[in-house]
Amino acid sequence: MTIDQEMKTRFKFVRTRRYLDADLELVLTKTTQADPVKKHVPGYEFEMRQAGKTATIGSIRLRIGRTRPLVGWCGHVGYGVDEKARGKRYAARSCRLIFPLASAHGLQTLWITCDPRNMASRRTCEIAGGTYVNTVRVPKGTEMYDQGRRWVRRYRFDLRRLLSNAPRAFTDRGG
Repeated sequence: MTIDQEMKTRFKFVRTRRYLDADLELVLTKTTQADPVKKHVPGYEFEMRQAGKTATIGSIRLRIGRTRPLVGWCGHVGYGVDEKARGKRYAARSCRLIFPLASAHGLQTLWITCDPRNMASRRTCEIAGGTYVNTVRVPKGTEMYDQGRRWVRRYRFDLRRLLSNAPRAFTDRGG
C-alpha cells in the first residue's frame, strides 16, 4: 500500500488492554488518525507510569503502517524516559509491551530508529530484541531532517519470533 493509499483509508484502532510489566504500566493517552498533509500514519500514544501511580515517567508512541519513511528512517516506535526514571529499562520494557498491539494490526516486522550517538537508545533496541541492520542518512526535506537529524541507526524487530518467545505478560491479549 502506498503512503497516499494509507492516508486515504480510515484507520480502525483496536481495543487496547492493560499494559503492565511488574512496576511499569502503559496508559493510552491518545490515538491519532493519519494526517495526509504531514504524511503521518495513524498511531497510539502512551504514558509510562510506575504501576499504581499517576505521575508520568516517560512516553512511547506506536505508528501503524508500512510506508517507506517508517521502514526507511522514521521507525514505528518513538520513546522517551524522564531523566529521574532512567536506568530501569522502562523504554525496552515498554517496547516489548506494545509489540502485541503492533501484531494485532498485522505488522510482522517493526522498525525502530535512533540517533547513532545515543548509546542508551541503541542499548534499548538491543535489549528489546532488535537486530541492528544499518545506519542511513535522513533524507533532505523531511520533518526529521528539518529538526536537525542527519543519520539514524535502523533496528529490525521480528514480531513473530519475539512474541513466540515472550513471557505471557508480553503476549496476553486479554482485557
